[in-house]
Amino acid sequence: MATTGSFLIDTLQQLGPVSKADKAIYLHRFQVKHYRKGDFFLQEGQVCKYMGLVESGLLRYYINQDGKERSFSFLHEKRFLCNYESFITQAPSTRIIQALEDTTVHVANYEDFQYIFDHTQSGDRIGRLVLGMAFIKLEKDLASFYTDTPEQRYQRFIEEYPQLQQRISQYHIASFVGVKPPSLSRIRKRIFESR
Repeated sequence: MATTGSFLIDTLQQLGPVSKADKAIYLHRFQVKHYRKGDFFLQEGQVCKYMGLVESGLLRYYINQDGKERSFSFLHEKRFLCNYESFITQAPSTRIIQALEDTTVHVANYEDFQYIFDHTQSGDRIGRLVLGMAFIKLEKDLASFYTDTPEQRYQRFIEEYPQLQQRISQYHIASFVGVKPPSLSRIRKRIFESR
């Protein structure tokens, strides 16, 4: 298994070339944090302090809507993790990010990212790519939230997260789809029977 530093650099290099000098800056500016199942990376009302890269584990993004949890995204290995709205503006978050499994994340804070952008050749390019991917994902999530039926949202879950079905509880999948667990069972049955 790769060391944690090599995981970070290998993942960043998949987005483009990273010079030796840039590697040293990334390794110095990122730190490794461990979250136990149930721990929060970010709670509602907190300012998002870190942007991270998931090395191992699984997290979910959700909101509290009238006292009900509404999951709208899941993050697993090799995915970037952040509430970008809160991180960039340094304003309190309306979103919550919670570990669904024991999770290891490489994180850097806002000041570290400003340093990376100012002192590396690759930081701006990697930052633009990561933010672009996050923006596209947010747009899809938002559109799905308002326009897709529960069946369509479950189908989207299967397509986007095929490797996660056994790792995410039915409760959290139902929350993502926008139904209660018994309704999710009926949706799954209808989809299975139609194949």
